[in-house]
Amino acid sequence: MTDYRSTASLPLSVSYADIEASARRLYGVVCQTPVMTSATVNEITQARVFFKCENFQRTGSFKFRGAYNALSQLSEEQKRCGVLTYSSGNHAQAIALAGKLLNIPATIIMPEDAPTVKLAATRSYGAEIILYARAENNRQELGEKIAAQRGLTIVPPYDKIEVIAGQGTAAKELFEEVGELDLLLVCCGGGGLLSGSALAAKTLSPQCRVIGVEPAQADDATRSFYSQTLQVIHNPDTIADGARTPSLGKLTFPLILHYVDDMVTVSEEAILKTTFFIWERMKIVVEPTGVLAAAALLEGVVKAVGKRVGVIISGGNVDIRALAR
Repeated sequence: MTDYRSTASLPLSVSYADIEASARRLYGVVCQTPVMTSATVNEITQARVFFKCENFQRTGSFKFRGAYNALSQLSEEQKRCGVLTYSSGNHAQAIALAGKLLNIPATIIMPEDAPTVKLAATRSYGAEIILYARAENNRQELGEKIAAQRGLTIVPPYDKIEVIAGQGTAAKELFEEVGELDLLLVCCGGGGLLSGSALAAKTLSPQCRVIGVEPAQADDATRSFYSQTLQVIHNPDTIADGARTPSLGKLTFPLILHYVDDMVTVSEEAILKTTFFIWERMKIVVEPTGVLAAAALLEGVVKAVGKRVGVIISGGNVDIRALAR
């Protein structure tokens, strides 16, 4: 395969030192989530697979790492005035809880069709929620308008140095626990988790291949990776709501070009099949976005026979009744 990383000319915004500093900042605040294995998965894939279970993180996803890391570094004036973000749910919950812990007012712009469980959790942490219609509004433009009116600091879901560095601590923990890997599979929405994880992987296990996974119906990152031109998909229709981001960011895109070895996609059928498989066989609650990386492995999109494989399960915030229907 062509080495697209050699053609990346955009400056890189995050270093491994940023991830290390984030880990120190997050120590005692985030959960060091478990790494789980499954004899059944190993048999199916003929590999040794290590699942980094961020569904057990505070707020139910990896997003809390980046959210707390970003908010903790704001100036006192920014903290007093408050923050704003836009999110379908996991970053929303993460900012809401981080704001509560740090006594920072949080305003969250969420789509009207966001999962009920994510809306309820975000409200429970004390954030103000502003709902919008996906088909009628651009969430970033709406957020910028409201932030300007109220004097709020925007903390975007993925395209911020402190957020990317915070997300990278998940992979750092994985490598420190299980050692070097041959392959690391990471889901991709806006690219914060993927870029941070890839940076950690290439530092701690240089020979490890990093592959990003996204829904086939929301494949902007895969298109961007292969064309080396940022691609945009407005309101992609996928059950993996955390991957409905329109595009990679100006920070995450060059990081992915530089550190990620490949991008692949999985079907909606594969996402659902893998979600139910992990519920039933591993006995853990995961959401559709959270199993993207696992789906690529279990459905044979990525072959890993004889390899040591890391898979990041990104979250577990799912409305089980709705998904079962």
